[in-house]
Amino acid sequence: MNITNQNIEELITLCKQKNQKAQFEVYNRYCKAMYNVAYRIVKDEHYAQDVMQEAFLKAFTKIDDYKQEVAFGAWLKKIVINYSIDFYKKNNKFQIEDLSKTLYKIEENDSFFSENLDLDSLKVKQVMEAILSLKDNYRMVLTLFYIEGYDQEEISEILTISYANCRTTLNRAKNSLRKKLEEI
Repeated sequence: MNITNQNIEELITLCKQKNQKAQFEVYNRYCKAMYNVAYRIVKDEHYAQDVMQEAFLKAFTKIDDYKQEVAFGAWLKKIVINYSIDFYKKNNKFQIEDLSKTLYKIEENDSFFSENLDLDSLKVKQVMEAILSLKDNYRMVLTLFYIEGYDQEEISEILTISYANCRTTLNRAKNSLRKKLEEI
């Protein structure tokens, strides 16, 4: 059977046996998606490529730790996100603001956008540009929440901040994004 026709479980088994063709096939199947994840965090195409490749190397060396409790893509994505955040912190002096001193009661509001914001007229590119123009910690939290699909508890673990700090940062990031989108 041709290696390109095998399902991911079979490929993972071969990767655990250090089969380079299987590793190459896994890389080919996931590299574009993982590059996009890295790029959204590090904001540079060359660094994103480096981060993605380092994450794949780590994944292949730690493949025996993969216990199939989650989909392989989710396991790999977590590695890429962690590498991306570590890279970003190291190279951009990224510091999460300590908002615990200024925490105040936030009323949960389900409506993210205000009524006067015409979502139909916004284009994806405009929304992404608005997100990229936010402060780094706001951009990071919004990316992990809306684009990568992590919940607030997972984000607080990934960014090593308190749950309350994550909630506050996410709320402030939403408000900041809403204001930028209303200006468009």
